[in-house]
Amino acid sequence: MKTVQAYRYALDLTASQERALLAHAGAARVAHNWALARVKAVMDQRAAERSYGIDEADLTPVVGWSLPALRRAWNQAKSEVAPWWAECSKEAYNTGLDALARALKNWSDSRTGRRAGRLVGFPRFKSRRRSTPTVRFTTGAIRVEPDRKHVVLPRLGRLKLHESARKLARRLDAGTARILSATVRRDGGRWHVAFCVEVDRAERSPARPAAAIGADVGLKHLAVLSTGELAPNPCHLNAAGRRMRRLARRMSRRVGPDRRIGRNPSTRWAQARRQVARAHARVANLRRDGLHKLTTRLAREYGTIVVEDLNVAGMLRNRRLARHIADAGFAELRRQLAYKSQWNGGRLVVADRWFPSSKTCSGCGAVKTKLALSEPPTPAPPAA
Repeated sequence: MKTVQAYRYALDLTASQERALLAHAGAARVAHNWALARVKAVMDQRAAERSYGIDEADLTPVVGWSLPALRRAWNQAKSEVAPWWAECSKEAYNTGLDALARALKNWSDSRTGRRAGRLVGFPRFKSRRRSTPTVRFTTGAIRVEPDRKHVVLPRLGRLKLHESARKLARRLDAGTARILSATVRRDGGRWHVAFCVEVDRAERSPARPAAAIGADVGLKHLAVLSTGELAPNPCHLNAAGRRMRRLARRMSRRVGPDRRIGRNPSTRWAQARRQVARAHARVANLRRDGLHKLTTRLAREYGTIVVEDLNVAGMLRNRRLARHIADAGFAELRRQLAYKSQWNGGRLVVADRWFPSSKTCSGCGAVKTKLALSEPPTPAPPAA
């Protein structure tokens, strides 16, 4: 079975390598902002001409916003827009243009009804301070070194990994994996490289192919399984809340940036900001680790997994529970179960959103008309 999966590793960079990565991320941001300004100027001009009563055929010609069209326009103007363009890899500029092409397509599809879900807004310009530095490489020398502790990327050279890449290297050596792209991104003050790999996975079957299990997610318990097992909800955000509030207060007391008067942030403010970012990254890593362990265990053991279709976006509108719901990661739990059950030869069944699972008695099948939040659902009968 061929599938596409990611292998993500932390990097240990030198100062010069970090500067080179920031330069590539800045080049991607410049290309994105230039192309967005070009598209927006033409759209605004056409809107103004329509208000003047000009015929549709006489309006300013539209500009294409597909990736090939944006790339052709950038190649024609890059010598004037960015005279330093040769200092960075072409993949850096392609990263910014590709992100804009996807954003414009999502916005257009959302307006015309071809995209489901919430309405997607028009793309915005990327800020040097607020945007996440990232660059994606799809061509050139992308490989894992034989020592499995270093990777090679175009124009960046040999980068040291924080941990061994033996799992990916074994598949590459065996010929069961092929690297499609590599994305370098800074999260929580640390740089990571994520390899998008096409993997030839062996056919697997769960330990209990005929067994089925249902998982009901919640806040008091992350998941209540039909077997009676209660998966605890660690509430990582609440556990780290005291420390995160202390770090946020410390950052607020220091001299931060002020664009109105052109004031740059102080060194101690930047240091406090990095500490806040690391605290948030640690909470995200702990949450991700717990979800992976739970979903992997369920997918490897049971042939059929049943979950409910929750309206998480609507649940987040409850201001009293939004933080706790976001901390639990309901959507991530279902996403991981979807692809892991497929990898392990099982199947995932999604119950209808309006199915009265909590109101239905597991013993006799009677359905209650109303069920208060304070009233627990009828427990399952004991196994014989």
